[in-house]
Amino acid sequence: MDRQEALDIALGQIERQFGKGSVMKMSDRAAVSVGAVSTGSLALDLALGIGGLPRGRIVEIFGPESSGKTTLVYHVIAEAQRRGGICAFIDAEHAMDPTYAKRIGVDIDNLLVSQPDTGEQALEIVELLVRSGALDVIAVDSVAALTPKAEIEGEMGDSHVGLQARLMSQALRKLAGTLNRTDTICIFTNQLREKIGVMFGNPETTPGGRALKFYSSVRLDIRRVETLKEGVEAVGNRVRVKVVKNKVAPPFKQAEFDIIYGSGISWEGTVLDAALDRKIVTKSGSYFSFGDERLGQGRQNATAFLREHPDVTQQILQQIQAELGPEQVVSARLLPLSPDGEGANERPAKDVAEAALDTAS
Repeated sequence: MDRQEALDIALGQIERQFGKGSVMKMSDRAAVSVGAVSTGSLALDLALGIGGLPRGRIVEIFGPESSGKTTLVYHVIAEAQRRGGICAFIDAEHAMDPTYAKRIGVDIDNLLVSQPDTGEQALEIVELLVRSGALDVIAVDSVAALTPKAEIEGEMGDSHVGLQARLMSQALRKLAGTLNRTDTICIFTNQLREKIGVMFGNPETTPGGRALKFYSSVRLDIRRVETLKEGVEAVGNRVRVKVVKNKVAPPFKQAEFDIIYGSGISWEGTVLDAALDRKIVTKSGSYFSFGDERLGQGRQNATAFLREHPDVTQQILQQIQAELGPEQVVSARLLPLSPDGEGANERPAKDVAEAALDTAS
């Protein structure tokens, strides 16, 4: 028996025991294409390279307090629900604001919410939801609030070295493969801590051990860079997001966008900014124009026009896509919903980009 026959017998046995597709040559399947769910910000969708957060992967969003981590999660959930997806929010911090989430666009009535008592309970719930294969997005807010049972039952001041890190490490080992099979996005938000005694370099770190850093396909560092004001009144924040890790596209890109208090990220505002940068939308004095179409006087009016005319927004997106080419998709929101309810985010990024280029041409 030669080596090829021996290999064929082994592969046959593996398929019988573990199922078809357990082992295969890369040539047996098309190049791996990753679907995406838009983040609600075109600037961030562009920085991520595939039009949003990758399906079937683990994502970590970390940053200082009140920087927009949970707001970004709400937008991802709202985008998934727009496409008919089912989402869950694991509120370990017990601080969810349903009124704010609803204003952002989250369908609160159909959102699965859990406020677990312990970290173990939270991660068990996540695992069971992922294994169901029915969910599109599961968000855990936050890793820092996943308190191990031993710590809850112990006394104040007791030392519990490495408990949370071990808990996260075990959970992520179990989740990674199942997420990929079920095409579910699992988003973990995380807080910042500082290492004691660091003299050189960045003292900042994230709680929960190193496992999440390894298992995450995308890590987003979100920071406030400016307070937006109308007169003397603060109305929002300008935030900068750095893609510090990206396994599905080139990393280290940045995005800046506005988060308005009470309403979140303005999708149309980010489209307008991206179009201005690429000279697709022009500004003459205070007037914004797209080709022969006058969008309005002032940024606020131009944004309102795009909100009321989604067809014009789609045309702008298609022109941005034409500039980028087929290798990068501008956003998972590029194509409108199809009659059967399936959205563009169900399709691999390259397919979406090529379809948009065909439409634009």
